[in-house]
Amino acid sequence: MRALAFALGLAAPMIVCAAAQLSELDVLRGVADASGFELALTPRELRFPLDHGPHPAFRHEWWYVTGNLDSASGERFGFELTFFRFALAPVGSEARPGEEAAGASGSRWRTRQIYLAHFAVTDVARGVFEFAQKYSRGALGLAGAQASPLRVWVEDWSLAGMNDSWRLHAHGRDYDVSLDVTPRGAPILNGDRGLSRKSDEPGAASYYYSIPRMAARGQITRGGRNTEVHGLAWLDREWGSGALGPQQQGWDWFALQLQDGSALMFYALRGKNGARDPHSAGTWVSARGAVRSLSSGDVQIDVLDHWVSPLGGRYPSRWRLRVPGAGIDVEIRPVLANQELGTRPRYWEGAVDVRGGPGGASAAGRGYVELVGYGE
Repeated sequence: MRALAFALGLAAPMIVCAAAQLSELDVLRGVADASGFELALTPRELRFPLDHGPHPAFRHEWWYVTGNLDSASGERFGFELTFFRFALAPVGSEARPGEEAAGASGSRWRTRQIYLAHFAVTDVARGVFEFAQKYSRGALGLAGAQASPLRVWVEDWSLAGMNDSWRLHAHGRDYDVSLDVTPRGAPILNGDRGLSRKSDEPGAASYYYSIPRMAARGQITRGGRNTEVHGLAWLDREWGSGALGPQQQGWDWFALQLQDGSALMFYALRGKNGARDPHSAGTWVSARGAVRSLSSGDVQIDVLDHWVSPLGGRYPSRWRLRVPGAGIDVEIRPVLANQELGTRPRYWEGAVDVRGGPGGASAAGRGYVELVGYGE
């Protein structure tokens, strides 16, 4: 599950269109009409590298990369770079070259695809968290996605793939990131062979896979000065057309890379009453590469602390997470309390440390946590 906020505005020469504001929560709650789009209903064979590319028959999808990086001098950084595609209408209604946009004149600006990108950097030593966003229409080369070679972009921010290595680039006000990321292992299919169900509503599901370990190396530019960095990144990919259930409010998503080589992903969906939804689920990958799907009952999460946003909203801020069947008992702590993106909706997405919990487990590692639905 990913949280993205975006403003949608379509305009053509000599035409002024009102801008519509939607968030991913709006989309997943079914605000937008999914009729005419393909739905994620049953498991399907996912094919790589083809499925790294776009799926225009579905209403929405995202490419999401997070990671923890270190410099040679010991400085630590977290980063997030995500690209989101949202279709305003099914493929069959796409504007074609020369089609009239309005009145008697057509426009090359006309599109049915909107793209958004979010970028954030956590500078641990300096206690700085910076985020930025871009959005654009999928026209005139301003934004888009393609499978071969892999490329997803919004203006000059991009994720581009060549063979087994991908290049990431984005920039904010004070921080730029340029990284080469290389998968360590094959994609991991989440849910039922890649089908991730979010509720009992028809089509309320997505196709979802992760690459939990990607070697990352490159540069962070801070205040105009380059710093060489290396570390581990995590890729999440989802696409679908369905919505959350009417009683679902948000989610807490955990992506943990442990030092023994294992990895854990879990999303805890929340109802409007604050209780965990039974469709919460995840995946555990052992150090030897064995993959196990996790149901809601397999994972216990206790909130140990909270952080109150200066913009309003109270977020969980420290956790004990246990997976008894996998021998996992860890405590998770944010490296900075304030890693909130002031987008619409506001959400918290940040780098965390993992260490053995009070149960005596010796696991340690790093990861990322996303908290959605607390800052609305």
